[in-house]
Amino acid sequence: MSVRAQSVSYVKSHLAQVIEEVRGGAGPILVTQKGASAAVIEDAAAYQRTQDALAMLKLVAIAKHSVASGKTYTHKQVFAEARARLKERLAEQA
Repeated sequence: MSVRAQSVSYVKSHLAQVIEEVRGGAGPILVTQKGASAAVIEDAAAYQRTQDALAMLKLVAIAKHSVASGKTYTHKQVFAEARARLKERLAEQA
């Protein structure tokens, strides 16, 4: 799916139509101002998918760095810590 370009003046005068096209699956629209890229309009679901993918990539990068620097834990260590924290919180609520 290619990105279409439209001028900011076109988008201003046809905003409802632009939104309908983007929501309808026509793909994102690159908004230009004075011939230069200024913004991108995309549907909310596509934006959320992009944000989710970026978050996953960040987690992978953090994990890769943690492994490389030896900051890893066994499942046993993680669950023991989780149980201890849960027990602590439950004790505080009692």
